[in-house]
Amino acid sequence: MTRLTDLTVGDLAVSYGPVRALGGLSLRVPAGSIVAVLGANGAGKTTLLRAVSGTLRFHRGVSRGVIEFGGARLSGLSASAVVARGIVQVPEGRRVFARMTVEENLRAGGLGRPRKAARLARDRVHELFPVLRERAGQRAGLLSGGEQQMLAIGRALMAEPAALLLDEPTLGLAPLVAAKIAETIREINALGTSVLLVEQNVAMALSLASYAYVLEVGEVALEGPAGELAASDEVRRRYLGVADAVEGRLATRTLPRWSA
Repeated sequence: MTRLTDLTVGDLAVSYGPVRALGGLSLRVPAGSIVAVLGANGAGKTTLLRAVSGTLRFHRGVSRGVIEFGGARLSGLSASAVVARGIVQVPEGRRVFARMTVEENLRAGGLGRPRKAARLARDRVHELFPVLRERAGQRAGLLSGGEQQMLAIGRALMAEPAALLLDEPTLGLAPLVAAKIAETIREINALGTSVLLVEQNVAMALSLASYAYVLEVGEVALEGPAGELAASDEVRRRYLGVADAVEGRLATRTLPRWSA
């Protein structure tokens, strides 16, 4: 059963050698919420997720600060220990095990779990993503980009996380597929899983989240309720671009992609 608990990050600073990636960042993901982290490339969004998930050391990053989940300190724990505490990350780039089948990928996500619990988790994944049941025997590398993203999320859900860290889940996907992923994120959250969402599509992220943080060069530049940020003239000008009415609908640009 999903455990409802807050995720907090306090005064987090991260560097890669002489390069500072985060400088004293603090944020909170209340239990059962969706919180979005926005910003251009190089702002520190992925570094934040790496620090929370315990994978930062694999990228030779060094951190200071406090990360807590349900009052228990996560700072310094291994990635596997963080997963055991109930936090699972889905990294950018749909990193599925390409030579393994869809079913084998899902089994990998549930390794170490009791057989009955893993079976029930897989059934829930199939309900969210029916295509994964249909493609169960197919190699993951042969799936479409959207299907691979569904598999990556489904594999993470096999651990039945209390908090899910999503890094650019709609990147490179066709609009209809991205909309399906967004709707599934909303459904996952409705089932009780907290979500920390890093997303380049600002309009979509703000429509999903209850609260959002905007990062610039490793620090929080703006924060607030997602609805208020979406309506803010400053956010609309700097991050949403100019919204134009096109055939009765609004076409909104996403964040520019550049390196800091």
